[in-house]
Amino acid sequence: MFLRRTKAQLITPEEALPGRPVATPVTDPHEVLGTPLTGPFPEGTEIAVFGMGCFWGAERLFWTLPGVLTTSAGYAGGYTPNPSYDEVCSGRTGHAEVVQVNYDPTKITYEDLLKVFWENHDPTQGMRQGNDMGTQYRSAIYTTTDEQLTTALASRDAFAPVVARADKGEITTEISPLGEYYLAEGHHQQYLAPTKNPGGYCNHGPTGLSFCAPSDQPAHRD
Repeated sequence: MFLRRTKAQLITPEEALPGRPVATPVTDPHEVLGTPLTGPFPEGTEIAVFGMGCFWGAERLFWTLPGVLTTSAGYAGGYTPNPSYDEVCSGRTGHAEVVQVNYDPTKITYEDLLKVFWENHDPTQGMRQGNDMGTQYRSAIYTTTDEQLTTALASRDAFAPVVARADKGEITTEISPLGEYYLAEGHHQQYLAPTKNPGGYCNHGPTGLSFCAPSDQPAHRD
């Protein structure tokens, strides 16, 4: 049955690869920030997860932000436990390439992170991002609290008119609570760090569309 699908079609749980019971061993600290990639994270910090296509460039966008303690590249939104990169790229795990962001909400807000998300990729392309084709490259926001979910949905509704005015089509971003998050292999972590592959492949950057958070928009006056 899977052979009749295209890379732009999500699989069902029954079609997913079996995966493995053991997580990918990643023990090195963040290549740029020097912080642990996995929890437990400091008390009072929060976790956000974003899919913007290839996770290499997306991760770099977030580790440069003040208030971000650590980032990691990984997989979310799928079915296969502890998938490998090759398995995710096959389209047979259901996962998206994502970035996990651990941040201090007293120094940077979730809406600040959403601004980076919306302004640095095209959220209208469905199961692709630029020339990268496949379900693993879909635009996605996976939330870790009820407040994040409410804020993410509101941000999509606020950005939709901006996208429409630019004749970009409808936003296709998947927004849902985070299930399991799996770290990608070590060589994918901070792939574009100056000490690793500073000139490596990246298709992320400003799209020219500006996001204004709902909380920053002026109140309606009759």
